[in-house]
Amino acid sequence: MALNLKTLGTRTVTAAVFVAVLLSCILFHYLSFAALFFVVSVWGLYEFYQLAEKLGAKPYKVIGLLCGALLFLYSVAANTQTGAFLHVRIVFPLILALGFLIFAVALFDNKPNTILNLTYTITGIIYSVVPFMLLLSISCYGSVEWRLDSGSSLWAVNMHPYNFHYVLGIILLIWASDTGAYLVGSLIGKHKLYERISPGKTWEGSIGAAILNIGCAYIISLWFTELAFVHWAVISVLVSIFGTMGDLVESMLKRQAGVKDSGKIMPGHGGILDRFDSLLFVSPFIYAYLKLVL
Repeated sequence: MALNLKTLGTRTVTAAVFVAVLLSCILFHYLSFAALFFVVSVWGLYEFYQLAEKLGAKPYKVIGLLCGALLFLYSVAANTQTGAFLHVRIVFPLILALGFLIFAVALFDNKPNTILNLTYTITGIIYSVVPFMLLLSISCYGSVEWRLDSGSSLWAVNMHPYNFHYVLGIILLIWASDTGAYLVGSLIGKHKLYERISPGKTWEGSIGAAILNIGCAYIISLWFTELAFVHWAVISVLVSIFGTMGDLVESMLKRQAGVKDSGKIMPGHGGILDRFDSLLFVSPFIYAYLKLVL
C-alpha cells in the first residue's frame, strides 16, 4: 500500500500538538493538569454516549455529563482546598443526590429500553470520568493528609505541593509499552493475542513490551526517586497488562458500534477515548496498588 504523505503529515502534526499540550499541562501546575483532564474526561464521556447510541441505547446525556463534570470538579477541589472552603459533609452528598436524579429521569422516560439507557449513562461516568479522578489523587499521592478540625465540624486539609512525577512516569510507561508492543510484534509477532477484537496484537509483542517496560521503569526510578525501583517495576507490569486490556475494551466498544474511531477531535488519531484508552484502565489499578502497599 502506497504511503499517504498527507495522512502521515496530519498524524504527525496532531501527535506533536497532543504531546506538547499534554506535557505542558502536566509539568506546569496542578490546576493546568486538572483543567486538561477535566476536558478529557467530559469529552470522553460525550464520546462514550455517542458509542452507546450506535449500540442502540439512548443515554441521558445532559444529566450524565453534568454529573460527570461536577464529580470531577469535586475531585479537583478535594485535592487543593483547605478548611471551610471545602465542606465535604455537604458538597459530596449533594453530588451523590444529583447522581440519583439519573434514576428520576429514567422513571419518567417513555422510551423503550429504559434500564439499558440508565446503565449506559452510569457506566459512561464510571468508565470515562472516575479513572481520571483517581489520576488526580495519584498526582497528589502522599501529599494530602486529612484530619478532623477539633474546633469545628469541617474537614480540614494539609496540602503539600502537586507532584507530576507519578503521572508523567505512568504516561511514559504507557508510551513505552505501546511502542515496544508495536516494534516487537512487527518483528517477531506470530501468535494473535485476541484476534476477534484486535487482529494486530500478538503475544510476542505484549510479552516483549512488558520486558522492555521493566527496563524503562528502572530508568524512570532514577529520575523520579519518590518510588523505589520495585514499585516502578510493578507499575510497569500493571501498565503492560491493563493498558493492553484497556485498548482491547475500547476496540470491543468500537467494533460493536461499527465505527473505526471513538471521535474525530484529533485528526488522524481519532477521539479522546482512542488516545486515552490505556490510561483509563491503568489508573484504577495503579491507584489501588499505591493505596495497598505504601
